[in-house]
Amino acid sequence: MAGEGPALLLIHGIGDNSSTWTEIIPHLARNYTVIAPDLLGHGRSDKPRADYSVAGYANGMRDLLSTLGIDNVTVIGHSLGGGVAMQLAYQFPQMVDRLVLVSAGGVTKDVHPLLRLASLPVINEAVKLLRVPGAMPTVRLLGGMVAERDGTRLVPGILFHDTRDLVRILGDLADSTAHEAFVRTLRAAVDWRGQVATMLDRCYLTEDLPVQLIWGDQDAIIPVTHAHLAHAAMPGSHLEIFRGVGHFPFRDDPIRFLRTVETFLDKTRPLAFDEIRWRQMLTSGARVGAVTGSASTRMAVLDAMEFDERTAT
Repeated sequence: MAGEGPALLLIHGIGDNSSTWTEIIPHLARNYTVIAPDLLGHGRSDKPRADYSVAGYANGMRDLLSTLGIDNVTVIGHSLGGGVAMQLAYQFPQMVDRLVLVSAGGVTKDVHPLLRLASLPVINEAVKLLRVPGAMPTVRLLGGMVAERDGTRLVPGILFHDTRDLVRILGDLADSTAHEAFVRTLRAAVDWRGQVATMLDRCYLTEDLPVQLIWGDQDAIIPVTHAHLAHAAMPGSHLEIFRGVGHFPFRDDPIRFLRTVETFLDKTRPLAFDEIRWRQMLTSGARVGAVTGSASTRMAVLDAMEFDERTAT
């Protein structure tokens, strides 16, 4: 925790920890109370045999805020943390003032093939090789070489854009308890077919909630197409695409990230939760007409929601 003022909750991604926000916390703490926890099973938090589902993590964030005596918060969630942030707003809408979703998971079932493979038992057994003495230094050395090549654009495409961060996360998995918690978290969110749960069928509930979407156009983990789908499904949301940036916009370009977030916070008002309005939206359900964007984007959103426009009323 750092700073004073309105509360900001920063939720990291799978396998990561609160140190991922190190560069931006001091700047946000000038005007806000910043809370950056290690999710259960990550970083320095305990790693018990427990519920590692997105809903379970949302419950944990509710409990954390309640323990700290914080009733309302703006949530900034990255990757898995974006899915947790969206789930928190769904389960406890009275607590969430605004949402900032950064390369967020859970938009559609599509996800990088490596994450699908990582959920398989044979791959998880291979990860245990990281515990062999000398394995991680070798991985870090190779990762550094690849990252340097990517930095000079000698590697075409986007495959290795986030190598430094991915190697950093991989290093934590050498610990057996961290690895087991990672596997439980991954299998709760992803299987060989892709992401288990998606948020598009509940995006309409953000109609009154200020939402900022931030994505890198070279994100190989969760493609930028997910940003456009989420933007189309969330009426009134703001979308910012970072050119030449991968899965970690706040690390690739922290100055622009801070400028985007602070502008969003300055120009929007916290949600004034209305229980009657919330009940009305739940009763009415998603509306085809609320989906925006191009015809192809609209159809992609409706397909992902399994919404039949011909029979919708």
